[in-house]
Amino acid sequence: MSSCSGFLRHFADTKSIHKGRAFHALMITSGFDSDVYTNNHLLSMYLKFKRVDDAHTVFDEMPKRNVISWTSLISGFSQTGMPKMALTYFSSMVCQGFEPNYFTFVGAVSACASLGNARCGKEVHGMIYRSGLELNSHVSNCLINMYGKCGLLRSAQLVFDAMLEPNSISWTSILSSYCQCGENVHGLKIFVLSRKAGVAVNEFSCVSVLGAATALGCLKFGMQVHALVYKYALEFDKFMVTGLINFYAKCRELDLASQVFLEVERPDLSAWTTLIGGYVQGGRGAEAIDLFVKLYSSGFIPGERTLSCVLGAFADTKDIKVGKQLHSLIIKMGFTSFTVVGNAVLDFYSKCGLLEESMKTFEEMDEHDVVSWNALVSGHVGAGWYGEAIRLLKDMLFHGHKPNPYTYSSILNICSVVPAIEWGKQTHCCIIKPGFDSIVVVGSAVIDMYAKCGRLVDARKVFDNLTSKNLVSWNTMIVGYAQHGLGREALEIYSIMQRNNIKPNDITFIGVLSACGHVGLVEEGWHHFNSMINDHAISPGMDHIASMVNLFARAGQTKRAYEFMRSFPIESDKVVWRCLLSGCKIHKDLELGRIAAEKILSIDPEDTSAYIMLSNIYADANMWDETAQVRKIMKEKALKKDPGYSWTELKNKIYYFSTIHSAQFPGIDLHEVINGLTSQLFDAGYVPDGILSCHFEE
Repeated sequence: MSSCSGFLRHFADTKSIHKGRAFHALMITSGFDSDVYTNNHLLSMYLKFKRVDDAHTVFDEMPKRNVISWTSLISGFSQTGMPKMALTYFSSMVCQGFEPNYFTFVGAVSACASLGNARCGKEVHGMIYRSGLELNSHVSNCLINMYGKCGLLRSAQLVFDAMLEPNSISWTSILSSYCQCGENVHGLKIFVLSRKAGVAVNEFSCVSVLGAATALGCLKFGMQVHALVYKYALEFDKFMVTGLINFYAKCRELDLASQVFLEVERPDLSAWTTLIGGYVQGGRGAEAIDLFVKLYSSGFIPGERTLSCVLGAFADTKDIKVGKQLHSLIIKMGFTSFTVVGNAVLDFYSKCGLLEESMKTFEEMDEHDVVSWNALVSGHVGAGWYGEAIRLLKDMLFHGHKPNPYTYSSILNICSVVPAIEWGKQTHCCIIKPGFDSIVVVGSAVIDMYAKCGRLVDARKVFDNLTSKNLVSWNTMIVGYAQHGLGREALEIYSIMQRNNIKPNDITFIGVLSACGHVGLVEEGWHHFNSMINDHAISPGMDHIASMVNLFARAGQTKRAYEFMRSFPIESDKVVWRCLLSGCKIHKDLELGRIAAEKILSIDPEDTSAYIMLSNIYADANMWDETAQVRKIMKEKALKKDPGYSWTELKNKIYYFSTIHSAQFPGIDLHEVINGLTSQLFDAGYVPDGILSCHFEE
C-alpha cells in the first residue's frame, strides 16, 4: 500500500501525467484493492494535474472517505476556478458528519472569496468559531482576503487586529483589501505601518500600493515604492512592470513610464498596451501610434485592449486614413466580434466627424452596450446634430440600456448648447437619484449646463456642494461667471482656487482675463497675464492674446492693445484683430480701426462683420463717402449679414426663430410679444443706435 502511495506521490511531484494515469490503470486491471490512504494520494495526484473530472470520478468511487478526501477535493475545486462546486462539496461534507480541519476551512473561505459571497463567507467563519479551533495565520489570512473581496473592510480589519503576530501575507492581504475597495489613502497608511513594524516588502504589496498611489496621483510616494523595488531586488514580473508604467503614465510622467518600459528585456503585451494607453491619455497620440507599429513589427499579436487603446490615438490625431487601415486590420484579425473593439472603432469615427461610418459600424456590431450608445450620441453632439442625438438617446432607453455618468454628460451638453434649462433641471434630478452628482465629471457638466443657461446661482450651489472638485470644475465656474459679465465673482473663485493650492491651466487664465475685461480691471488683468507666463510657465495662446487685446481696447487703450499684439512674434488671427476693431469702434479710433479691418479682410475677404464695423466707424466720423464705398463693396460681393437666431423653451419643446423665420407658438403671436417688449424698452429710456439701424436694416 505504502509503495503505491509513494509512486503516486512521485508522479504528482514530477508532473508525470501519463505515467500517473498508466499506474492508475495498472491498479485497476490488476484488481488492486485501494485503501482510503492510497485513494487520497490518487485524488491529490489528479488535482495537481488539474484533471478535475478524473479526481471527481475517483472520489465518487471511493468506498470509504475521510476528512482528507473531502478537503483535497474542496481545495482542488477552489484552486481550479470552480468555487461553486467547492462549496457544494463542503456542504455535503458537513451534512455527512465530517468535522472540517484548518485546510478544509481555507478551501471553503477561498471559494467564498472567489464568488464574492459575503453571506456564505460569514457562515463559514461562524463554523470556525463554533468548532473551537484557534485561528492560525493561514485561515486568518484567507478570512481577511475574503472579507476584503466582499467589500467588508471592517470585518477584515477585525480579523487582522485579532492576530497576535500578523505575517507579511497578513499585511499584504489587508493592504490589498483597502486598495481594491478604493480606500487608497488607508491603503497607503497600512503600507507605512507595515514598514514601521519591520515587515519585509514583497511584490504583491508593492503592486497594490502602486495602484493606490496611481489612483491618488501621489507621484512622490509611488517613486519611493519604485526605489524599494530596486533596493530589495524584488522580481520585476509583468504585474510590477505594468503597475509602474501605469503609475507614471497616470501621473503624466510619460518619460519615466517609457524608461521603465525600456529597462525590461522582453516586455509582455500588457506592458506595451499600458504605455500606448498612457501616451493616448497624455495627448501624445503620435508616439502611441509609433509604439504600436514597433509592437506589431516585433511579432506581437495585439489584443482587443491594445487595439482599443491605439484607436484612441488615431481619434485624437484625426489620422483618418491610417485609422481606416487599422479598422481593416481589425476585421482581418477577427476582432470585430469584441464589443470593446467595436466601441473603439465607433468612437474613432465619431470623434473624426465621420458619422455615417460610425453609424454603419454600430449597425454591424453583434452586441451593443451603454458605451456603444454613448460614443454614437457623443459623436452627434460634437457635430451639432442635437436632434439626431436626442433620437438616439430615446432609442438607447427603448432598448433597455440605463444611462451612465457619460450619457448624462452628453445630455447636459445638449441642454447647455440649446439651451434647455427645464430639460437640464430634469436631467439633474435623474443624476441625483443614483448618486451620480458626486462624480466630479458629472458635477462639472451640471455646473456648465446651469452656467450656460444663465442660472449662475444654481451653478454656484452645485459647485459649492461638490465633495470633490477637479480643475475642470474650477474652470467651468470661472468661465461661467466671466461669460455672463460677472467678473468679480469669477475672480473670487480664482482667488479661492489659489488658496486651495489648485494649479491653474491655460483655460483658467482665459476665464480670469475675460473676467478682468468685463469689469475693466486693466492692470489686474495685466498682472494675471504675466503671472501665467512667469509663475505657472504657461505660454500664451491666441485666446489669451485676444483676451488681453479685448481688455485694453474696451478700456479705451487701443494703442496699448495694438503695441501688445505687435510684441508677439506670431501673427494674430482675425479674432484678435476683431477684438481691437470692436474697441476702436466704441472709442472712435479711426486710424487703428481701419488697420484692424484691413487685417481681418486680408485674412478673410468674405468677413461681413468686418465690413459692417468699418462702415460704422466711418459713419461715426461723418466720413460718408468712405461709408458708401464700403457698402458698395459689400453689394458687389453680395455680402449680407447672417441673421441671428434666438430660441426659447416652452412646454419642454425648443422653438427657433429669427428676423426672416418666425416660429409658430401655440396660441401666441410672436410679433405682438416683441412689439410689447420694444415698447417697454423705449419707456425705460432706451435710445437705439441710429447709424446702425439706418445703414444695416437690410
